[in-house]
Amino acid sequence: MRIGIIGGTGWLGSALARGLLRAGTAPADLVTLNRSGPQPGQFEHPVAWARDVADLVGQSDIVVVSVRPEQWPALGLRAEGRLLISFMAGVPLAALSATGGRAVRAMPNAAAEIGASYSPWLPAADVTEADRRDVSLILSAIGTSDELASEDQIDLMTAVSGSGPAYPALMALAMMEFLRERGVAEGIARRAAEATVCAAAQLLAGRIETAPDLVRTFIDYAGTTAAGLQTAGRAGFGTALQAGLAAATARAKEMSEPR
Repeated sequence: MRIGIIGGTGWLGSALARGLLRAGTAPADLVTLNRSGPQPGQFEHPVAWARDVADLVGQSDIVVVSVRPEQWPALGLRAEGRLLISFMAGVPLAALSATGGRAVRAMPNAAAEIGASYSPWLPAADVTEADRRDVSLILSAIGTSDELASEDQIDLMTAVSGSGPAYPALMALAMMEFLRERGVAEGIARRAAEATVCAAAQLLAGRIETAPDLVRTFIDYAGTTAAGLQTAGRAGFGTALQAGLAAATARAKEMSEPR
């Protein structure tokens, strides 16, 4: 099967292309398109470059759209007979299905770059079991995935897993500022935040269900971290984070509304 990627040199598009090549997709079976034209040295192996959207569709069995949502209308995409996978937030299944393709909304995140994206996805009613297997296989090139039950859940995932490193980065920024304001050298502040946000958090990898128990363990220990957790909770840490996620979800829904 030939896979065409519209936006193939963007952040997610290029990550997918590289992941597919690493996973064994033949370079000749990968077709890419971007606004600035062919870039022959972009990937480890030479892939096919399409002249325009219609040319890419004509060369592809599966079309992946990885562009900004505001660029979607200008594509004028027609995808009859194709499996169409969208990486765009805020473009609903109805709009994708109007292209004539069998539409899927997927929501990868920036960890696709290192093959560690979590990419939940939602199929339209006409997507077949064979299509579902193809979607899972394609997304496995950049990490893991799950099929969702409704479009509302895609909006939720856009806010949560789709945010990638954004919220951990916000926490790291707060930690670095806390240390710098109290006289800690810049390099040491950075390393301390990285050790906390990146390294220590790996203790939860593969067992995220233990998070409540871990928090309770620190609180029950009644030490310095307990004081910090309890004060952060009273100051609204969890409430603020959930309010941010609710705002992001609302924005995703707003983007989906017809204009």
